[in-house]
Order: sequence, then C-alpha cells, then structure tokens
Amino acid sequence: MAGKRKENEAGSSNGLRADVLCVLGVLKVATADQIQRLTLPHLTYRHTTKKTAAEQKEARTASHRAAANDLRRHGLSVDGGRTRRGEKVQLLTAAGLAAAGIELDREPEEMGGMPKSGGRSGASHPMTVTETVIALIRPKPDLAQVAKEPAEAQAAAQAAVEAPKGIGTITSYATEVGLPVKGTWKNPAIGSVRADVVVTAPGDRVPLLFIEVDNCTEEAALVAAKFDKYMRFFKRKEKDTDGIEKPMWRTRWSAPAWEGYERVHPPVLLVFHQVGKRSAKSQMQAVAGLTRDHWEGRWYPEDGYHSYDNRIPIVATTLDLLREHGPAGPAFWRFGRDHREPLLDAIGNPRRDAAIARRHQAAREEERRRAAREAAEREARRPACTDCGNKFTDNRWTAADVQDWRQPRQSHPHLCEDCQSHAVAAERQAEADERERQEQERLHQEQEAEQAARKAGGWLGRWRT
Repeated sequence: MAGKRKENEAGSSNGLRADVLCVLGVLKVATADQIQRLTLPHLTYRHTTKKTAAEQKEARTASHRAAANDLRRHGLSVDGGRTRRGEKVQLLTAAGLAAAGIELDREPEEMGGMPKSGGRSGASHPMTVTETVIALIRPKPDLAQVAKEPAEAQAAAQAAVEAPKGIGTITSYATEVGLPVKGTWKNPAIGSVRADVVVTAPGDRVPLLFIEVDNCTEEAALVAAKFDKYMRFFKRKEKDTDGIEKPMWRTRWSAPAWEGYERVHPPVLLVFHQVGKRSAKSQMQAVAGLTRDHWEGRWYPEDGYHSYDNRIPIVATTLDLLREHGPAGPAFWRFGRDHREPLLDAIGNPRRDAAIARRHQAAREEERRRAAREAAEREARRPACTDCGNKFTDNRWTAADVQDWRQPRQSHPHLCEDCQSHAVAAERQAEADERERQEQERLHQEQEAEQAARKAGGWLGRWRT
C-alpha cells in the first residue's frame, strides 16, 4: 500500500534505520539516547509522565534501539560494549559504514576512521566527542509533536526552540579525519594527525573548524604536540585539479577565497571535559603556554588589532560551558585573549574586522568627498544659455560639446534646448516669410512686366495704321 511505513524485524521503520546509519556514519560511536537526541529531539519531551527517569529514557529510545537491532541482524552494526554508565554503545561494521556513506552521500575516503578504543573500554573519549557534536548542533524539537504532552513538557520544548541555534546539522560533521603531513588523504603517513571532529557549516558562518576533545586524562604536552602536526598539515601544499598549488586542506574543503583564509590557518577548537583528575582550567592554560608559537599574533598599535598571519586560531572551552551556552554564548576562550566570547568571535578577529571596516568607511568617505569636489568643479564649468540664462542639462551639455565630426553639430550651441527650439522655429518662420516676400515680389514684377507689354503693344498698333 502506498505510503505505508515499512517495518523491519525488530519493528523499526526504514527512516529510523537511516537515522541510526547517518549518526553512526558520522560519529562512529553513539548510544540510542544520543541518536534519539540528534535525530528526533521531540522525543526528549515525550513520556514525561512515567515514574522514573530510567523509564522515560527507556520509552523515548525504544524506536532507535529497535532500529539498531535491525541493523545488527543485517550485519551492518555490532554492539560496541557499554559506557561507564552502563549504556549500550552502537558501532557500524565495514558494510554498515559503506551503507552509511550512501545515506550521507559521501565517498568511502570521506567517512573517516573508527575510534581506537570504541566502546570496549567505556567509550569515554568517543562519548565526549558525540556530546560535543550534540552541544554544537543543539537540535530543535518539533513543537507539533509535543502538542499533547503536559504543559511542563511543552514549555521545556518551547524553551529549546527559542534558545540560540547551533551550528549545522549532523551532515555538517565528520569524525576521525586523517590530516596527512605526508602521504595521501587515503593513506596518511606516520606522524599525521587525526582530527576528532571536522565541521563544515558555511551557512552558519563556519566554513571550516577542526575540533579536538580531551577528557583531562592526557598530559598537556601530548595535547600540545598535536598542534605541531596541525601546523605541518596546514603548511603542506599540493597542486589542485586546476594545476594551481594551494594549501592541501583547500583541495578537500571549501572556504572563503579572501586573504584572511589564505594567510591565517583554519581554527581549531579544544573541548575539555572533566573526566580525568586534571583540572580543565589548568589544562587550557598549560596547552596555551606550550602552543604559543602556533597561535600568538603580532600587535599593530596604529590599527588596534593583532595579525595572525601563518598562525592557528586556537580556541578552548569545556563541555559543560558548551552545553550551557551553546556556540552563540560566552563559552569560548581564544588563546591570547583575557575573556570568554561566542564561538564566531573567538575564531575570528573582530578588532581586525573593525579596523578594516574603518579603513573601508574612510575610503568611502574620501571617495564621496572626491566625487563631491569633482561634481562642484563640473558644475562650475557647466555652460548657461546666453538667452534665458538657465544652466545646460547634462544631455544638452554633451550634445553642444560634441567633438566627434561624425556627430551632427548643434545649430545653436550657446542656447539651451528650449531656446534653441524657439530660435530654430523663429529662423524657419523668417525663412518662410522671406520666401513668401520673394514670391510676392516676383509675382509683382511679372504683373508689371505684363502690363508694360500690353501698353507697348497698344501704342505700336496705332502708329502702324
């Protein structure tokens, strides 16, 4: 029957299976709860009348758990162990990753690798990566789907809808992306770096953003060492399909073709999550100190901004701050600055933008003044009609000042259009009057000649007789 939802063995629809494939294809590791929050966020506000949070979670994730079971039966996914909180983790098989590539319309080399640990050691790092993506996207629920829920659930859903939007959708993200310092995209050489997340969301003014996640379990020196590899990758150049050599990252990702993206490397966001014993704040400060050569700009006091030519904009936040404020809130610390700010400001250079805007405004003002001076000088040269005294219009001025011999010359270049029309009409009338006078004079002369001839004929006849 047309329009009937196709059910699979575990009771899931094809749409739900596609949801699971897409999320796992991008994130590689996720729980049913995370898949549900990303793909059907309205379910978060359903089943709120159940007695316990566990029962609510069981109900709202049932559909996606069934979809994951169907994928497992078809050999597309496997159970990846459990998180430290006991939640089952889903992973794709090689066949599942290929199927996800079809759903996402991505080539196999664009799918990225699988996390090293997966879920068998608690999936601590992959879970933080997934939670980071959810906090950046901030999926909005469909209010129509919670219209019959209790008032408290509707109010919570409404608040989520009205909150500042996030960045992109699940298809704007990729994980475990190899960045080759040597070798190829498909086979990066040893020493290359793997980006935890890559974001491409030009519609949200984030053309390219790399993300590294740290659970505060690694030494700061190990985190900082990744930026040595990032710098090597960003500096690597390669000929593109047009035969022009350009930064290698530009052969894969698009970004605005302006000097800011040519001279400054793409930004990297560090997200710290307080899982390990190290303090997130101390980790940020330590990494900032160890990577200074990569991010520190040059101060231009005359313009009031830093230049970051050949530097990496490195921004840091915590997962808690990201969840609380989202990308549009003051959750991000740009290394070298003394305050938190929204993500777009943190990865950008507002002072430089303001200085450039001031220069452009000054240039526009100078152009306006120059145009005004030229207009005044031109007006001073504008001729006036010698008859009525009115200034020539632009068209009249152009016509009266024609220098091209192929153009017809004006009959009265010292007169305006109206006065020329009157003068031409008067001249034509005078010419007509003159022709009329001459014609009358000719007729008069002919009459006199005829009369003279008749008189002469009468006198001659009498003399002959």
